[in-house]
Amino acid sequence: SGGPRGPVDRAIAAGQADLASARLDRLAEMFGDRLYVELQRHGTPAEEMVEPHLVDLAYRKGLPLVATNEPFFPKRQDYEAHDALICIAEGAVIADDKRRRLTPEHYFKSRAEMRALFKDLPEALDNTVEIAMRAAYWPTTRKPILPRFAGVGADPETADAAEAALLREEAIDGLEKRLAAHGLAPGLTREDYDKRLAFELDVIVRMKYPGYFLIVADFIQWAKGKGIPVGPGRGSGAGSLVAWSLTITDLDPLRFNLLFERFLNPDRVSMPDFDIDFCQNRRDEVIHYVQQKYGADQVAQIITFGTLQARACLRDVGRVLQMPYGQVDRIAKMVPQNPAAPVNLEKAIADEPRLQAERDGNPVVERLLAIAQKLEGLFRHASTHAAGIVIGDRPLDRLVPLY
Repeated sequence: SGGPRGPVDRAIAAGQADLASARLDRLAEMFGDRLYVELQRHGTPAEEMVEPHLVDLAYRKGLPLVATNEPFFPKRQDYEAHDALICIAEGAVIADDKRRRLTPEHYFKSRAEMRALFKDLPEALDNTVEIAMRAAYWPTTRKPILPRFAGVGADPETADAAEAALLREEAIDGLEKRLAAHGLAPGLTREDYDKRLAFELDVIVRMKYPGYFLIVADFIQWAKGKGIPVGPGRGSGAGSLVAWSLTITDLDPLRFNLLFERFLNPDRVSMPDFDIDFCQNRRDEVIHYVQQKYGADQVAQIITFGTLQARACLRDVGRVLQMPYGQVDRIAKMVPQNPAAPVNLEKAIADEPRLQAERDGNPVVERLLAIAQKLEGLFRHASTHAAGIVIGDRPLDRLVPLY
């Protein structure tokens, strides 16, 4: 029925018993025998006020009760750190009485703790098992869903063959042009190039990746045609002769003795991954081209999550504790800053006598460090990944949640 923020609880809290009853009737019409009246016991006045009314409504209407817990942190002792996290997220301070607050009871309770908490209503706890059984779901795995190269059609029976034939044609033609422009590598023959190309094409087709190569080659060729600077090749993809032939890369892998197997190996099944560098000032043009070609609803940038790092975490916690900025800044600067190998607070405190002295000589600093250590590494915000782009074979919101 929605818990403390649900429509029934809110009506009861507002003193509108008839409205609460009507809303429960409406929910029963919508969900039938799948409706449960939810009870929570975190010790809040609101929960204690509405519970007798919820139990009465459930018994009168013949609806089952269910006991639920709303955990926001793993252990009871994490309450203070989570309270600080709420303040960081909402720009508040811990001392503010008017801000949103939880209770120390909003931790992840064990089965035994829940059984003791609802010992007067054992059926409410038994119904949690019933719901779990009704909602049980075992996720299945499936092969990667790859988009088709634009123009070959969506029918798997014809599209696979069409992509393979097109890739073979473009790779052979591309190799001819590359060798005409750059010549053979010293000590190698044309037969060496033809054998390598045939081998790579066979592997790519068997692993069903022709479409991937065609898609990547298409937007790279478009970018180069528009005068957008593109990197010559980075990572294992530079070991592919097919990639060089399609102008995905600009390095002849035979000339530099690079291995294709590092990029794509039938004995180690993994997705191919081209590392492509575009001019940062015109990168958006390439993304826009891909969106236009495959549909804006089928192309998206990958999400990334920023975490609370040691120094920033100290500053955030210091602010919500209303500590003087100068004091917090001085303490934060005692933590070594090395982006290549970040030092966490636990190690910083262990290695830095000044931090130990600050902690041991000031209870407020001790509290600052204790809270910050619990929050360090947690997600702070979401943003757009600097590089990753996803292209789907259908609108992406049918496959994954979008932010």
